[in-house]
Amino acid sequence: MMSSFTLDEINAQPGIWRDWAAPLASRATGIREWIATRAPREIWLSGAGTSAYIGEALARQVTGEGPPLLPLATTDLVARPGLGANRPGPALSVQFGRSGNSSETVGLIDLLDAHMPGVDRLNITCNPDSALATRQGPGPGETQAIILPPATHDRGFAMTSSFTTMYLTALACLDAGFDAGTALPALSDAAAAILPGLWSLDAPRPERAIFLGSGELTGIARESALKVLELTAGRTLTQWDSTLGFRHGPKAAVDGGTAVFVMIHPDPQTARYDMDLAAEIRRQFPDISVTTIGGEGCDIALNLTGTAGDAVLYVLPAQVLAHRWSEALGLPVDDPFAGRNLTRVVSGVELYGWQR
Repeated sequence: MMSSFTLDEINAQPGIWRDWAAPLASRATGIREWIATRAPREIWLSGAGTSAYIGEALARQVTGEGPPLLPLATTDLVARPGLGANRPGPALSVQFGRSGNSSETVGLIDLLDAHMPGVDRLNITCNPDSALATRQGPGPGETQAIILPPATHDRGFAMTSSFTTMYLTALACLDAGFDAGTALPALSDAAAAILPGLWSLDAPRPERAIFLGSGELTGIARESALKVLELTAGRTLTQWDSTLGFRHGPKAAVDGGTAVFVMIHPDPQTARYDMDLAAEIRRQFPDISVTTIGGEGCDIALNLTGTAGDAVLYVLPAQVLAHRWSEALGLPVDDPFAGRNLTRVVSGVELYGWQR
């Protein structure tokens, strides 16, 4: 295995989570109190690409009392400002960003400043010098920013530790039942036990890879598919879907060169549907690879902790396999596109003013 920033960043996640546990637990308590005082009618979860998938997963993960969570990607809000401006308020905008400086990140900040100044903001970023970290709204909405540990500011092209740590950070701030002080060390131990086996899996690169999951794991499946697509520079085609949604047309993508990964949900009721689909695909396509990911008895067992943070463990196989398959293709893993048509931080998007 050749060294790379991406390899180091994947393997660094257990240590990052453990070190972040106590600071996050303290900060999250204050953020939850602030949210309760501000009493938003709804909470928007925004980001672009991988950062948007954090919101998609969280919106299906956080349960209990509190305002509804709406995944509204920055790419959607910037292109269609009315999606936010025409909603009843008050609202809290939670925006995620590794760099905190992408075109759409800045575009959403500008949009809130100009047209939705009453929206409160919680910005979660890995870059202390970014727009997300430093810009304050004009009011009357209030702005809070959480800066993640420096190690999460991935230097590789693909988001790995930034994705999982931003997810856990938001979970701690939005779900009072998630105790970061105890959950993150447990997740750290689980990930540290899993990773060595993932690097030695017998899993040759397929022509296409499909990732499936239910609930919050649908968002994790989407992120998993993107990791493989990115790090193999599009030479491994990928697809993602919900477990039950896959039968309704998308299963047409399966052929002899496909590898299917089915995430078995920790909830026993949900897991029945996941396991049924895995068995169905194996029966209908006996010559392809079908791999289950989840708790005890799965092909890839994750040492689940029983906390809401277990979702981050499900993305580790795709992170590792994407790196291995990229290396097998002879690509520079930290920049598979060699700066040609995709870049680590999206910039140069023309932003247009909006007239309400």
